Amino acid sequence: MASVREIKARIEGVRETRKITNAMYLVASTKLRHAREALDRTRPYFDAMRAEAARVFRCDENAESRYFLNPDGTLPKDGVCGILLVTADKGLAGSYNMNAIRQAEAIVKEKPGARLFVVGEFGRRHFRMRKVPTEPDFLYTAQDPNLDRARNMCTTLLDLYDQKELNEIVAVYTDMKSSLSSTAQVNRLLPLERDPFQGGEKEVFEFLPSAEAVLAAAMRSYISGFLYSTLVDSFCCEQNARVSAMDAAGRNADELLGTLSLQLNRERQGAITQEITEISAGARAQRNRKEARS
Repeated sequence: MASVREIKARIEGVRETRKITNAMYLVASTKLRHAREALDRTRPYFDAMRAEAARVFRCDENAESRYFLNPDGTLPKDGVCGILLVTADKGLAGSYNMNAIRQAEAIVKEKPGARLFVVGEFGRRHFRMRKVPTEPDFLYTAQDPNLDRARNMCTTLLDLYDQKELNEIVAVYTDMKSSLSSTAQVNRLLPLERDPFQGGEKEVFEFLPSAEAVLAAAMRSYISGFLYSTLVDSFCCEQNARVSAMDAAGRNADELLGTLSLQLNRERQGAITQEITEISAGARAQRNRKEARS
């Protein structure tokens, strides 16, 4: 059984850990609030760009674009699948990272030759330890997502798609359904399906130089907006997961401190009882010795 000194040392260690988890909880809570505000500002832009692309189809249902599936619903023949995976830069966020990584690993197995574009050091380190190659020039951090970074990512991915090195781009990220629920999502960025963009009341517009050129420009902005929304959404989920993890760690620390305090009190009581017993036994022995002499 542990001694009083060992129990005290463990209590002190748990208290120090409790301070760290509490500090991380406060930091993650602040970042989560800012991330939610950014997410609320992002979604209207994303919805507006999607509406503009849909407007082109309402004007010209036969508009052609390399960013959409073939008329028969198949993928372009040239190229391989590109997987954009968004993770965190560090752990201590529950199952946030591993849920997205498992989704990406499933796609890699399903699509041989797929190329991995990983955002976040946690994901890159995970695949590096397993000797799974990732794109070396795609070293973006998951912290503080911004629109410039999303545009750079969009340019890289679209250039590879236009050069027919990629025939499909899939985004794997975590979507925040609510403060209590987040799910790892798999969405195909390119090529897009026509059905979600079609339908609605037919409109009449004149497009210059052509509907295809306008659609291509709209798609670039649409993809940039989608990527930015993905980064912000994932960052929001990361902070929410870290808040939950640190809150659970704090509660566990409090329970452990209660258990250790009770154990310490018992050890102290046992030690005091032992000392009293030894003193009483010594006094009794002295008394018996005196009585024997007399």
